[in-house]
Amino acid sequence: MISYLEFEKPVAALEARIAELRQTAQGGDVDISAEIRRLEMKSADLLASTYAALTPWQKTQVARHPMRPHFGDYAAAMFTDFMPLGGDRFYGEDEAIIGGFAKLDGRRVMLIGHEKGNDTQSRIRHNFGMGKPEGYRKAIRLMEMAGRFGLPVVTLVDTSGAFPGVEAEERGQAEAIARSTEACLALPVPMVAVIVGEGGSGGAVALASAERVLMLEHAVYAVISPEGCASILWRTSEKAAEAAEAMKVTAQDLLGLGVIDRIVKEPVGGAHRDPALASQALAKAIGEELDLLGKLGPDQLRARREERFLRIGEG
Repeated sequence: MISYLEFEKPVAALEARIAELRQTAQGGDVDISAEIRRLEMKSADLLASTYAALTPWQKTQVARHPMRPHFGDYAAAMFTDFMPLGGDRFYGEDEAIIGGFAKLDGRRVMLIGHEKGNDTQSRIRHNFGMGKPEGYRKAIRLMEMAGRFGLPVVTLVDTSGAFPGVEAEERGQAEAIARSTEACLALPVPMVAVIVGEGGSGGAVALASAERVLMLEHAVYAVISPEGCASILWRTSEKAAEAAEAMKVTAQDLLGLGVIDRIVKEPVGGAHRDPALASQALAKAIGEELDLLGKLGPDQLRARREERFLRIGEG
């Protein structure tokens, strides 16, 4: 069952009508297959035209779609031999950030990313993908391990932001995020970061300070949520759509600004409509990037990272 967003209501109405006709056709003597095909074509065209003209706020809604693939889905579909490694060796385990050894098309990598969960129970367990200090310190540990073993690092970013609770602040949230960002920039091995859903604030940057930053077509990436921005500027979250427009949160805007390096296309209607196809496109893009970066030495990789971040905003 597809969960439809508000702007998808016309598509939902058409697909409901198609489902009704199919059910009618099963027990009827009248051939209505031609009408069903006509409506299917109309629905497909409407879906394509709708997603070709999404506003930044609508893209934000797609990036947050409850059925959108998360870290666990991509890890299962794209990687083999994934071996999760837990704990930061300082405080404890954080299930909002997961990482470990994996293989991508036979290539050994260190895979790290945010996990939001897919239902109420798993979302609570993974803290809705909002990492705590121990999660970022675990990421640092895994990145340093990747550097020692000569393994490329792949990160899948999908968080509304780092956890803002009192206990996280008490355990040094800001310092952990800064150290994680520093660890990314200091890596002696290739690093490819992908914004697969929401890229929120420092919680995202801490795993996305790579020499190549990719974004899925309908992902978003910003220093604050549109609702948060609207609450600050207009004292109401009801202006979130206007804030999203002004903030340039979309992959298309960020590519033009030089914040990201490549957009990975999603299936028509978003990654949640065909997770297998989305995973296939993403695996191909990451593999191509790693092939190119594999030709560079440690000093070249660090210099490239420094260059790309210092260059942002020059235009």
